[in-house]
Amino acid sequence: MTNIAMTIAGSDSSAGAGIQADLKTFSALRVYGTTVITVLTAQNTQGITAIEPVRPEFVRDQINAIFDDMQVDAVKIGMLGSPEIIAAVASALKTYKPAHVVVDPVMVSSSGRRLLSRQAIKAMITDVFPLASLLTPNLDEAAVLLDQPVFQDQEEMEKCAAKITCLGVASVLLKGGHLKGQKAIDVLCADDRFTHFNAERIDTKNTHGTGCTLSAAIAAFLAQGHDLAQAIDKAKAYTIGAIKAADELNTGKGAGPLNHFWEK
Repeated sequence: MTNIAMTIAGSDSSAGAGIQADLKTFSALRVYGTTVITVLTAQNTQGITAIEPVRPEFVRDQINAIFDDMQVDAVKIGMLGSPEIIAAVASALKTYKPAHVVVDPVMVSSSGRRLLSRQAIKAMITDVFPLASLLTPNLDEAAVLLDQPVFQDQEEMEKCAAKITCLGVASVLLKGGHLKGQKAIDVLCADDRFTHFNAERIDTKNTHGTGCTLSAAIAAFLAQGHDLAQAIDKAKAYTIGAIKAADELNTGKGAGPLNHFWEK
């Protein structure tokens, strides 16, 4: 039987992040991808120039259409855009109760632009976090969630991840890629235990969509039946490979996309 994953996220017109990156990831990992578009963006490798939210009712219609017809094994959530869209997504997930929900809390763009209002962030914490199997914030997003300065020390990452689980999410993978150092360290807090995932840094500017790709890959491996730690480990290996091969694409004038089909 075909494994099916759903991405609920924004559209990236340059296809480096969001829905497009998620679909590429699902396809590369041999999972059938379905989509629920929440936000339209006009963007390229140099940044976002415009954002247009989809009507919340239509977001719910998309979710209903897929769940009423298919067996969805895992859901990945990315950019939701507004409190109303968040409410629509949360209501639908409460109805259909998917086994795995991976939430990439897209709150700050790579250029530092805030993508969610305070009201929307509060709605995410209240309505979506309790439904999540895994939350995958980076350090900037963690700082927004905890309303404190960005952590600058790897030793503080465990404390930070634990604090985020107190917001009601089952487990947290705190991504430390923005910290300085020879290695990029991510910390998983699950079942009151910590697991570290270390990777060598890759010298490339082409990292657009890295967070989307990682969270989509985790969802894909969960859909295939791997446990959480295995799914994260395999997803990181896939994402690292896509970053290493990113320069082969030579796409755009700014921070280009990953090479999602590097394994073929």
